Amino acid sequence: MPVKPGRIFILISCACAIFWPGAFIFGFPGVMRQHWQQAFKVSGSAVGQTIFFVLIGATCFMYLCGRWQEKYGPGKLAALGAVLCGSSVIWLGRAENMAAVYIWAFSVGASSAFIYVPALTVVQRWYPERRGLVSGFFNMAFGLAAAVMSPVFTAFLSNWGYETINMVLGCVALIVGLTASTLIRFPEAHRSVSAAEMPLEPTSRSVGEALKTREFWCLWLTWVLAGAAGASMLVLATGFGLTRGLSLAQAVVLLTAFNLTNGSGRLVSGFFSDRLGRSRTMAVSFAGAAVAYLAMPHLEGIWLWAALAAVIGFAFGTLFAVTAPLAGDCFGMTHFGAIFGLIFTAYGFLSGPLGPWLSGYILDLTQDNYTLVFSYLGLMYLASAGLISLVRPWRECRL
Repeated sequence: MPVKPGRIFILISCACAIFWPGAFIFGFPGVMRQHWQQAFKVSGSAVGQTIFFVLIGATCFMYLCGRWQEKYGPGKLAALGAVLCGSSVIWLGRAENMAAVYIWAFSVGASSAFIYVPALTVVQRWYPERRGLVSGFFNMAFGLAAAVMSPVFTAFLSNWGYETINMVLGCVALIVGLTASTLIRFPEAHRSVSAAEMPLEPTSRSVGEALKTREFWCLWLTWVLAGAAGASMLVLATGFGLTRGLSLAQAVVLLTAFNLTNGSGRLVSGFFSDRLGRSRTMAVSFAGAAVAYLAMPHLEGIWLWAALAAVIGFAFGTLFAVTAPLAGDCFGMTHFGAIFGLIFTAYGFLSGPLGPWLSGYILDLTQDNYTLVFSYLGLMYLASAGLISLVRPWRECRL
């Protein structure tokens, strides 16, 4: 397949479009936590609920955006997502209570759906021969955004103040998102691409046909279990370190290790999925995370714990990076957005209650028995490795 001029700019535009929603979703709740608690006189758990509203906002629109992108085009949806993201952050600067923060969380979660599904579909259609790699690159931009911007958010908050930082960053997100959306389009809509240059697609399955397959439900259950186990480390890493005698600064090293591989590992797992196979790449990473969870409470040492947290972070990033191209292999790209949106409902509606919430509940009941909790999460990853091994591509794309 000949290289199409300009498709690298489309890939970069998609990454830029998702960067700011990722930065706000994964960065703002942590950076603004103390400000919200002091300004609105609320507990830390009330601030923690913002993640729940983010997930609900994203999940409610994932399937719909998958359907709408074929009707209205990915660029228009990405532009709407940019407007929703930027304007909600600007509005957040004038929030007067936590209810307003929850509305922002729902809005920015919804904005990620309007950008994530169309842009993820676009990069895979432009790079059918490297769908794992470009999906990994795109997801890396989403996952690493908070790691890059959180220190910037903290510095700006100290120097500029709460309302100013929201106004400035909201405007930047709006401008970047709208600019990037102008380049986000399907290859068949590009006038410079002739029919002869288009890649041959496999016969795609409809949403109804996909729902009748073993592959769909194995993917869906994988997102329930692996999503729950991976997301739990986001809230358990620091607490585990503190119970083992680490200072707060030392305990944060575990969370940092998890976040680094969660973000950067997406590119690596996407790359290897093109060569070793999607299901195999995911199964190996999930099995590694299972071993890490099961071993973690029985070992000692901050750097050993950090290394094991990094293995779990890599598996969590792999879930996001490789599921999309695997779903494309199984169901084709014609109805990819809608099918992927349905798969994502497993994460949005079930992973949170089964992972972070249930883990916290068990810890409260058992006086911080991390051996029990980590064993439970490790078995989730082990089951995920078995489930994803059952997923077989229906028909490979012919290039």
